[in-house]
Amino acid sequence: MADAENPTEMIAEMGARARSAALVLAAMPSAFKAAALALAAESIRAASAEIVAANVEDMTRASEAGLSGALLDRLRLDEARVAAMADGVAAVAALADPVGQVIDASERPNGLKLSRVRVPIGVIGIIYESRPNVTADAAALCVMAGNAAILRGGSEAVKSNRAIHAALVAGLKAGGVPVDAVQLVPTTDRAAVGAMLKADGVIDLIIPRGGKGLVARVQAEARVPVLAHLDGINHVYVDASANPAMAAAVVVDAKMRRTGVCGSMETLLIDRDYAESATLIQSLAATGCEVRGDAGARALVPEIAAAGAADWDTEYLDAIASVAIVDGLEGAVAHIARHGSHHTDAIVAKDAAVAERFLTSVDSAIVLWNASTQFADGGEFGLGAEIGIATGRLHARGPVALEGLTTYKWIGRGTGQVRG
Repeated sequence: MADAENPTEMIAEMGARARSAALVLAAMPSAFKAAALALAAESIRAASAEIVAANVEDMTRASEAGLSGALLDRLRLDEARVAAMADGVAAVAALADPVGQVIDASERPNGLKLSRVRVPIGVIGIIYESRPNVTADAAALCVMAGNAAILRGGSEAVKSNRAIHAALVAGLKAGGVPVDAVQLVPTTDRAAVGAMLKADGVIDLIIPRGGKGLVARVQAEARVPVLAHLDGINHVYVDASANPAMAAAVVVDAKMRRTGVCGSMETLLIDRDYAESATLIQSLAATGCEVRGDAGARALVPEIAAAGAADWDTEYLDAIASVAIVDGLEGAVAHIARHGSHHTDAIVAKDAAVAERFLTSVDSAIVLWNASTQFADGGEFGLGAEIGIATGRLHARGPVALEGLTTYKWIGRGTGQVRG
């Protein structure tokens, strides 16, 4: 391998090896890939103690460095989380392989038969922060979809990522997958990120998974196509028709189940005509959540803090939520259009007509009716692990799993047709 002190050369060499591995993967039968991933899952389980020990070192350094509670929660691994990580890899192995799937087919008047067929993208670079589980999730998804992966995790999770990568690659190798199919960038130097972003022709797609600063840098500097995951400024709108017990359960779960995940609710919107507004706000505050309200919310519950202009555009990733009283569905949709990030938004309502209008009107990657925003997760969608939630409008949207990691090509089958 090239010297890590020369990031451009290093990424070029990693990319060349990844390209060779991708060619092997693209031709590998589904059953072979699935068997290799099953071995990788077992290898992760067997290495649980080593992975947790490495994570303890990362957690100690991160805590001493002053990382927030939300980021520490994302970083932390224990035996249960390692087991869940391995289960995620095994779940991907059990999914239907999209490679080779015929999207559609037709026959032209001249007898030429055309079809669109799913194929791997090639070499995918994943740049991520904090979450060491992404090492396993991204690798599994890329391999099953026939892609090679170049992973660059954050410095705060360096030991955890290395331990997970070592275990995973050992399993893949035992299953006949080339070791270069999943490579971990060996340096935490930020220059390596820059080299990946400029590696046009070496890397086919970059997927950033992290905070606003990382995504902004990737979008500003990339010379490689980017599949972006932006902020999760997610809303729950409680309509006047909502069942109070359901509304309280959904709102509390959406905010407090795990405050540091991208599917966490950040803003609660309540219909002005909802009869139990004060009780709902108080039930959220009673969980230990810091509630910041607009004038309407504070008129109902004076003890909550006043929300400032910045609150409506903030992804807290913490036990903090902003609350606004809105004029029905139209007010909620207008607020989401102004302040949302097109990630995940939900409505709680008995009125099906109102709910359907919300689902149609809100332009987000995920919209939910009578369900917590915390379901914004590839596993919960039956996709196995996810590589991220895309909030753009092109290629893939919402939880990106196997299908989102493929493209397609046209195949024509003729009998000697010429255009003449």
